[in-house]
Amino acid sequence: MSELDLIITEAVDHKHLPFAVAVVANRSGVLWEGSAGQASPSKAAGADTFFRFFSMTKAIGSLAAMMMVDRGKVTLDTPMVEVMPELKRVQVLESIGSEGPVFRSPRRPITLRHLLTHTSGLNYGEWHAKMYQFHATPEFKHIFEGTRTAMEYPLMYDPGDDWAYGIGIDWAGRMVQELDGRTIDAFCHEEIFEPLGMRRTAFEAEFDRENLAQLVTRGPDGDFVPMEWGAPSHPEIYGMGSATYGVAGDYVRFLRAVLNRGELDGRRVISEEGIEPMLENQIGDMSVPAMRTTEPETYVDVELFPGHRKTHTAGFIRLEEDVPGMRRAGSLTWAGAANTHYWIDPAKDLTAVLMTQSLPFCDRRYMKVYDAFEREVYRQFG
Repeated sequence: MSELDLIITEAVDHKHLPFAVAVVANRSGVLWEGSAGQASPSKAAGADTFFRFFSMTKAIGSLAAMMMVDRGKVTLDTPMVEVMPELKRVQVLESIGSEGPVFRSPRRPITLRHLLTHTSGLNYGEWHAKMYQFHATPEFKHIFEGTRTAMEYPLMYDPGDDWAYGIGIDWAGRMVQELDGRTIDAFCHEEIFEPLGMRRTAFEAEFDRENLAQLVTRGPDGDFVPMEWGAPSHPEIYGMGSATYGVAGDYVRFLRAVLNRGELDGRRVISEEGIEPMLENQIGDMSVPAMRTTEPETYVDVELFPGHRKTHTAGFIRLEEDVPGMRRAGSLTWAGAANTHYWIDPAKDLTAVLMTQSLPFCDRRYMKVYDAFEREVYRQFG
C-alpha cells in the first residue's frame, strides 16, 4: 500500500472522512488514484462513485462563459444587463429595518468579470451576514429553488467594490443560454463534457442513482448521519453554481484540460488566449479574504493558506505565493460543499482531487487529511 493509500485509508478508519476517492494527475494522464471506505451502505467507494459536485460546478460554468468570450459573443467587461434585462430589477440592499429592506440602484452595472470573480455583490447568505438577514424577509427566495426569479438576489455592495462568495456563476450560466440558444445543460454536454470525455458527468442524480454516494453530516457524537440536501431535480434553470454530478475521474479530465490550456487528448474546447483569464488574476489589487459562515452546522469558517495572498481568476481562487512543500504560486483551487476539493498547479504540472460527501464544508478533520494528502502528493510527484 502506498503512502497516499495509507493516508486516505487511515482517514476513513478514524472517521475523519466517511469515505474517500482521490486522483492525482498531470497534463499527460493519471499518476495515482485510490479509494477507501463505503460510499453508501451497499457500494464501496471507487472510480464509479457518483458525486454531488456542488460548487465544483462553478469552474465548469466559468469555462462555458469564457467560451462565449472566446467566440466573440461578449467580453469580460460587457454590462450583463445588455444580455439579461432582468438584472435591471437587481438593486443594492442598503439596510433592513423595522419596515423591511431598503434598496438603492447600483452605482455601476454588473459585468461578466464581476460575475466570474465573486465581485458582483450577488452573495450567498450562508457566507454574508447582511444577506443572511435578508433570508428572513418575505422577499427572499433561495437559489436552490431552481427558478429564474430565485436568482434575483439583492446586491450586498456595488459591483466591483468587494469580494464575497456568491451566485455570480449561476447568472453567467444563464448568460450562456441567452447568447447560445441552447439550455446550459445541453451546452455543457455538447461543448464540454463530450469533447473532454466526461461521459459520466450529468445534471441529474438519476443519471446514475445506483452509484450515488450517500451524503452525511457529522453528528454531535462525531459519527456520520445520513441526510438529504441539494438543488432540485429538473429545475426551471440549472444553476452553474451547484447543479452537476459526476465521478472523480471525469472531473480530473476537466482539470487536466485546464492544465493543458483548453485542450485534452487532441480535443480543444477553448483557445489558449480564451482560457488565459481563467488562469490569471482578474481582481487587481483586491485579495480573497477569509470566509465567515452564518451557518456553522453546514459550513465552517474558511481561510485557505492563512498569510498567503489569494486573488481570483475568471473561474478559480488563485494562490499568489508558494507554500513550502505544497502548491506553487499561480495554483488554482476551489471545492464543492460536500467536501470535494481540488487544486491545479500549472508550475509543477500537477492537479488532484480528494473527494467525499460530508458536511460541514471544510470540516477541520477533513482539512487535516487534505493537508497531509497534498504534502504527500508533492513529496512523490512535485
